[in-house]
Amino acid sequence: MSPLADVMDRLVPITLFNRGQSSKIFERVKTERELIVLKNNAPTAVILSLDEYRALKEAEEDLCLLQMADERMQGDWRARARPFSELLSEIGIDPDDPLDDVEVEFE
Repeated sequence: MSPLADVMDRLVPITLFNRGQSSKIFERVKTERELIVLKNNAPTAVILSLDEYRALKEAEEDLCLLQMADERMQGDWRARARPFSELLSEIGIDPDDPLDDVEVEFE
């Protein structure tokens, strides 16, 4: 199937919602990636399945994390790096003190 025919199959006129056929449209979303809603013959919205939406949100989050990692790698992170024991000392934890003796209370 050509890409144009694929897009044409995914078009949904908004009048179908007005005619009470929304349940049929939502059934289609279960088997198709997305549907494009037309209003006055112009695309106005996209309906995604929940799985497709989750996949897009996960991809967006991955991209943000990748961009953050890239920015950090471009920066002068080695000059700011410090030993872990120094960080522990800053917050008042002795790195040589075993944490096994610490009792935690839950209420």
